Amino acid sequence: MNDSASLSTMQLYGATIAIVSGLYSAYLSVSGAQMSTGAWFMLTLGLVVIAHGVVLSTPAADRLGAASGPLMLGYAGLMLLNQLRLSMSWTVVGMGGGGMDGMGSSSMRMGGMAPASEMAMMGADAGMVTIAVIMLASGLIMTVRRGMMATGE
Repeated sequence: MNDSASLSTMQLYGATIAIVSGLYSAYLSVSGAQMSTGAWFMLTLGLVVIAHGVVLSTPAADRLGAASGPLMLGYAGLMLLNQLRLSMSWTVVGMGGGGMDGMGSSSMRMGGMAPASEMAMMGADAGMVTIAVIMLASGLIMTVRRGMMATGE
């Protein structure tokens, strides 16, 4: 029997969502101007989510059992909270004091250095929020319909 035939459709969807969101999170974290604490958090979370997605796409997914849906909910919650934090940082840093110039960069720079990380100054990323909401929906579905996660023979 082919290993991919033993995986449920829900596992494959969950794996795809996890891998895509993990890759996007990792990409966003390393594409900024500097590695802040938030960027390291996003990179670490992205790598964990990628690993979860890879496990979901293999027969080893059975070892996760009913924990896969709640794990996806947790990842999505952390991603959304991080985006909320970035949004709040942008509000404080980007709009306070020096404001923003026409190119979208802070005019509060001193000696060529930004007062906070470039990622925090960007605010929330709409793509990351969207992927996290899709992951949240996937986690809810995986949690509510646990029986559909079982592989068929």
